[in-house]
Amino acid sequence: MAIIISILGILCLGYYLFLMLLRMDFAVIWLLAGIFLLGLGGVNFWLLEQHGVMHGWIRHLLLAVICMALLFFLVAEGCIVSKMTQQGEPGLEYVIVLGAQVKGDHPSRALKKRILKAAEYLQENPDTRAILSGGQGPGEDITEAECMRQVLVDLGVGEDRLILENRSTSTRENLIYSARLAPVKDAKVGLITQNFHLYRSLKLAAKQGYRNICGIAAPSEWMYQPHFMVREAFALVKEKLVGNI
Repeated sequence: MAIIISILGILCLGYYLFLMLLRMDFAVIWLLAGIFLLGLGGVNFWLLEQHGVMHGWIRHLLLAVICMALLFFLVAEGCIVSKMTQQGEPGLEYVIVLGAQVKGDHPSRALKKRILKAAEYLQENPDTRAILSGGQGPGEDITEAECMRQVLVDLGVGEDRLILENRSTSTRENLIYSARLAPVKDAKVGLITQNFHLYRSLKLAAKQGYRNICGIAAPSEWMYQPHFMVREAFALVKEKLVGNI
């Protein structure tokens, strides 16, 4: 077991370095996981060297801690995965496109995928209107909502179908401010965001009083998916602790 734990620790550290090269946020969780696993593996090796076999109570304690942490993580990930394949339903009155990073005045890869998913749905459902939700953050020359509008218009979506919400800085605010621009809480609404982000977003929407909302999953970058999935589990815990879901 000590060898397996140590190998997992090394893999976590390697993934951390990869994410740091890309300046990915929250990458430190992989550093901490790597240090913890290598430390745990080292303790296992030391105990085996000192006593030949690990003391029974120590072994059971370590196994219990690992199993509890793993169970908690699997429950959170199961919730996330349960909504990852949702593609909404035809004929929705509105879709809300959640904002993501804009680089200058161009969408990031994540935002571009959300925009393309929105364009696909709007082209297939000509009576649906879209609320483009996202304010302006550091490094962004325009709001996320405006960036989405520009790309969607270039893709042939009529401006009269687009409603811009340009104040929000979080998913919760996306939903709060969008509801002030259109009667979405009682309408049939689709929520467009990355697949791993759908479960939390839908829970936030339900807490805000959205009564008839479904998810429309945009794809994510496969090489970053492990990081996004782990980060999302921690985000779920945070939202639960502060009472947002």
